[in-house]
Amino acid sequence: MKIFIFLLISLVLLPILAYGEDKIVRLPQPRFSSNTSVEEAILKRRSVREYKDEPLTILEISQILWSAQGITDKRMGFRSTPSAGALYPLEIYVVVGRVKDLEPGIYKYRPEKHDIVLVSSGDKRIDLYRVSLMQDCIRRAPIAVVISAVFERTTRKYGERGIRYVYMEAGHSAQNIYLQCEALGLGTVVIGAFDDEGVKRVLNLERGENPLYVIPIGRK
Repeated sequence: MKIFIFLLISLVLLPILAYGEDKIVRLPQPRFSSNTSVEEAILKRRSVREYKDEPLTILEISQILWSAQGITDKRMGFRSTPSAGALYPLEIYVVVGRVKDLEPGIYKYRPEKHDIVLVSSGDKRIDLYRVSLMQDCIRRAPIAVVISAVFERTTRKYGERGIRYVYMEAGHSAQNIYLQCEALGLGTVVIGAFDDEGVKRVLNLERGENPLYVIPIGRK
């Protein structure tokens, strides 16, 4: 009887555990070619602050996150952006408001597994908008990517100069997102004007982790 009750409780709790705050979403494999050349993407890249009222897709999320920090060499662990000493101080989050087949919430990207982990449930775009000087593109975009960094991963090897390397790396990642969005027919803009402590609270960033970019993305 005790075993039966235990199994019954387990069956009830299992969906809660699977779809609770630790929900993991496997992303589709990214594509490695498109009809847009690198040269064309560079030529057409612009900052776009107005978007259609349409959701994005999981495949588009997959491509954007892979371009930001995805693994490009599984054996060596190399990523889509260069990193001083291959120390990879950046962390990538996506604040989801409207994505087909993906519930709203804040997700953290895990490059090694090419998946996202639910950090916080619910549409947090308005919260991010409020701590980002109320820039309307953040509130209206279906998603916003946030790039943060743990500086100590780099400075423990390179000292104070490592701070410069981290900022460089964030720029590499942001430009990759710009070009990937152009190839996908999406619009984006990089934003550096926000309240650091406010963004930390919204994303529940760990101690020693600092936000560097807020990047709203939507259809042109």
